[in-house]
Amino acid sequence: MVIEDVDLIARDRNEMRETREEVLLNKLLNEMDGLKEDADILFLLTTNRLEELEGALAERPGRIDQLIEMPLPDAHGRDKLVRLYGKRLPLTEAVVAEAVRQSEGVSAAFIKEFMRRIAQSSIARDGGKTVICNDIDQALDAMLPLRGRGSQTGQAGP
Repeated sequence: MVIEDVDLIARDRNEMRETREEVLLNKLLNEMDGLKEDADILFLLTTNRLEELEGALAERPGRIDQLIEMPLPDAHGRDKLVRLYGKRLPLTEAVVAEAVRQSEGVSAAFIKEFMRRIAQSSIARDGGKTVICNDIDQALDAMLPLRGRGSQTGQAGP
């Protein structure tokens, strides 16, 4: 059984705002505990916010047998992902390098969507004949609405 983004239903009880959130968490915990030893069920839980999970789920022996962390891709990994998800696009080395640079600190799923939006920008601009750095900027502006405004530190970016 796959539960994606488990943090949405199993966040720390102290962070819950409504009773029904705790009811849902308790149902998940009871279902995980109620299985017999010989049950052929595997729970696969995914999250991007491990630190926000309820301790009763994350820390109790037997509920989570193995934790596998998938770190964010480094520059080499981002380069491979940009090329993989952009394989049908006319990417120049300069555009690949810029996409890799601007995607620092994001997940592989983000890069997949990023490349899809770069393709959309390219198609809207010239029918997909070329990809330019402005396509990258437009994709990021669409994905990260606060990007161009900067943060308290004055930094802008993904």
